[in-house]
Amino acid sequence: MPPTMTLGDIEIIMLEDGSGPFFSPREEVFTATPDQWAAADAFDPGARSAEGEWLLRFRCFALRRPNGRVVLVDAGIGPADAPSASWAPVPGRLPEELAAAGIERDDVETVVLTHVHTDHIGWAVTAGTPYFRNARYLLQTADFPRFAFAAQLTAAGQLDLLDGDARLAPGIEIVATPGHTPGHQSVLVSDQLLVTGDLLVHALQLLHPTIEYAHEMDPALARESRVAALGRLGDAGILATPHLSEPFLRLAPRPA
Repeated sequence: MPPTMTLGDIEIIMLEDGSGPFFSPREEVFTATPDQWAAADAFDPGARSAEGEWLLRFRCFALRRPNGRVVLVDAGIGPADAPSASWAPVPGRLPEELAAAGIERDDVETVVLTHVHTDHIGWAVTAGTPYFRNARYLLQTADFPRFAFAAQLTAAGQLDLLDGDARLAPGIEIVATPGHTPGHQSVLVSDQLLVTGDLLVHALQLLHPTIEYAHEMDPALARESRVAALGRLGDAGILATPHLSEPFLRLAPRPA
């Protein structure tokens, strides 16, 4: 069984689709001092290989409700022919991870795509058809023009576009967190746990939320979203992260 947490009557299940090094050195995509790097490496030592490569996990999270229905947050790196194949360690293993958690793909009633980067949409559509046949796929309107699977999901009648925050079910909310992409969104569970998407992608941005990442489309807006989201959670909050070594992180006071 994959790692899980339970908040109220919602079970949060980590599903790791794959892991591997990033395609460029971390020093090229973050600007940080030696002390900041040292603190990040101490906080998350598993994010750096012996050779100094930045190691990423590629995760999705399933939110299982009391009725057995599932909200899936993100769709991973995907199969061997997925859009991420040029750089990510495909094929992913999300189908096997779902099975290990006792989740049939037809149990998934909603797929929340935090954003449209290829390592987050891989299993959304396979062989030209939606992989999750019973699901509504939720995406912010601002990300729609860059979505690789827009045509297939629209044709299937399974894509719903959002503009800002939304309530999905008791205890599950979508929170707009733009900046990494124009329509980036995160998912808040029971006002305690935030499934972050790429709101932050490295421990540097958790310890120092104002540090920018080179692949943020609007770094200033991303920084604003990150600071606001972490502030909303407070020190008692929990993060469910797709790329850091630990899937669940309890927040604590951070450096100023």
